[in-house]
Amino acid sequence: MPPPDPSKAVPAPPRKGRGAIGNPEGRYERQTREAIDDGWWEEPEAPALATTVSEDHSRTVISRNTSPDIPFDRSINPYRGCEHGCIYCFARPTHAFLGLSPGLDFETKLFAKADAARLLAEELRRPRYRAQPIMLGANTDPYQPVERKRRITRAILEVLAACDHPVAIATKSALVVRDLDILAPMARRKLASVGISLTTLDPALARVMEPRAAAPAKRLAAIRAAADAGVPVTVMAAPIIPFVNDQELERILEAAAAAGASAASRVLLRLPLELKELFEEWLRAHFPDRAERVLACVRDCRGGSLYDARWGERMRGSGPWAELLHKRFDLACRRFGLASPALTTRALDCTRFRPPPADPRQRSLLL
Repeated sequence: MPPPDPSKAVPAPPRKGRGAIGNPEGRYERQTREAIDDGWWEEPEAPALATTVSEDHSRTVISRNTSPDIPFDRSINPYRGCEHGCIYCFARPTHAFLGLSPGLDFETKLFAKADAARLLAEELRRPRYRAQPIMLGANTDPYQPVERKRRITRAILEVLAACDHPVAIATKSALVVRDLDILAPMARRKLASVGISLTTLDPALARVMEPRAAAPAKRLAAIRAAADAGVPVTVMAAPIIPFVNDQELERILEAAAAAGASAASRVLLRLPLELKELFEEWLRAHFPDRAERVLACVRDCRGGSLYDARWGERMRGSGPWAELLHKRFDLACRRFGLASPALTTRALDCTRFRPPPADPRQRSLLL
């Protein structure tokens, strides 16, 4: 029997409220499946997919990295997978480690680290531990919708606040405002900062790019609330996608600065591993008129490929289009008074840290 013709593959229809179009097998799976149109195919309406949350039984909760591209060496991700459904999320390929798809599985099959606060306290008690800022949300969003009920992120913040440990947060959710009662006092002691991702000011485009994330207006309101509470806020224009949202860069920075953001960062679209195919499928489904143009520009910025994983290049890209983007960003930051987020991270105070007591009822002698 001849192998299936890839040109006859049946395109999956987009699902309302979900980012990925398909659900391809992860890179470690031995078999792959693809629907082929044999002439009898009738495209059904895509069924709704429910979100499931399973328990993650990790033995440690602090992840460490040695990347020179980011201003922190440790992070905590309270959840695996992310319901926000951002098609460009560079964390999607991590679901392959679980035997799941980086596509729809990533945003519908979540794992919650229910013991994260307890594990964190245990790690902070270790005699060799030395405090440096911990990033919450380096991989998946700590304030995705499931956090409203699980409150794992809040429990982590309570541990960090109790022992004066510095923390930086990255999110695109307005739910971070819920925890300003913890973050504001920490910020007064130079122990907390928040980064809020703002990729577009257009709510219609936001629903396509980030279907279950907070609307742009709510994110601007969250920036304003955090800044008014005294928490340093960085606006993250990330990712910048050529010919999709790059034209909004200056307006995004201006709106965020007006809301109270004091720093800004940007990242050019990154497409590691399975993300290349997922993004291209999404792009052709939602922006068929410009898909080839977008992909061509991405290749121009990545040395002829859709991704360049080298340190120093993976965040910035190279070539004329990427350099123009960086110049636009730098000029806009100077115009609107936005600093580098690295300065905010370095300003966090690591000298106040005191390990949590072995017995939660025991108080420190050094108050």
